[in-house]
Amino acid sequence: MANIKSAKKDIKRTRKVTDNNHELKAKVKNIIKKCEKNIEANNIEAAKESLAQVQKILDKALAKGLIKKNTASRQKSRLNQKVKEMNK
Repeated sequence: MANIKSAKKDIKRTRKVTDNNHELKAKVKNIIKKCEKNIEANNIEAAKESLAQVQKILDKALAKGLIKKNTASRQKSRLNQKVKEMNK
């Protein structure tokens, strides 16, 4: 356990940042699942809306360094391709 005041503050700060990171990662996963469900249900409008949300949240996670650039690009590309195939 930390004895120095600054070390105690660091522990609090780390805990807060970690919680925020877990929350954002959960948002990413949940919104991707939601988009996948809309695609499977052939709900074009809902799929397009959720795709826009996915892109926004993935960009936020990318900016914070939670996911890598290629991972975000791959996920956005695959979902976008599935939505485009629905329109055919």
